[in-house]
Amino acid sequence: MSLIIETERLFLREMTERDFDALYKVLADRNIMQHYPYHFDEERVRGWIDRNIERYRVFGFGLWAVCLRDTGEMIGDCGLTMQMIGGVIRPEIGYHIRADHQRKGYASESARAVCNWTFENLPFGSVYSYMKHTNEPSAKTAMAYGCRQIAEFPDEDNGITKVFELTKENWKKQITGDNYGIT
Repeated sequence: MSLIIETERLFLREMTERDFDALYKVLADRNIMQHYPYHFDEERVRGWIDRNIERYRVFGFGLWAVCLRDTGEMIGDCGLTMQMIGGVIRPEIGYHIRADHQRKGYASESARAVCNWTFENLPFGSVYSYMKHTNEPSAKTAMAYGCRQIAEFPDEDNGITKVFELTKENWKKQITGDNYGIT
């Protein structure tokens, strides 16, 4: 398992089949996934892991296992995937954190780290996060890592989808402390 990103409290690494039990605790939790268009059973969790392993092979990125630095325990996933958002394929930062580790800043800490990694290693001019309009925790996480809402549109799966964006230009201003003009 190769280390991808390290933060003050977390490290992100490629997930493997051995992460099934830890990831199942996250994705099969109906409260965590209440804004998702379907629930996760064992087959869908295994498929989730397999798709990310394939993404690592094809793209060099995907959703990574979010692990506590102190213990190595996997508490969720966060990473970059290519998603169809409003009819356009865009680089999207997604995140899911186990219920007993929510509201501790782990989602925004890992999303910020993925954002930094993306802009330092890939040619994208923007990153996005999108979610069902009722998913306030996800929207707050997107704003916490620097995004601003740019769109809202009707969606077959979500009813209404909100789209958040962080441009590379605004990211550079954030990391240099020059937040002039950023709201």
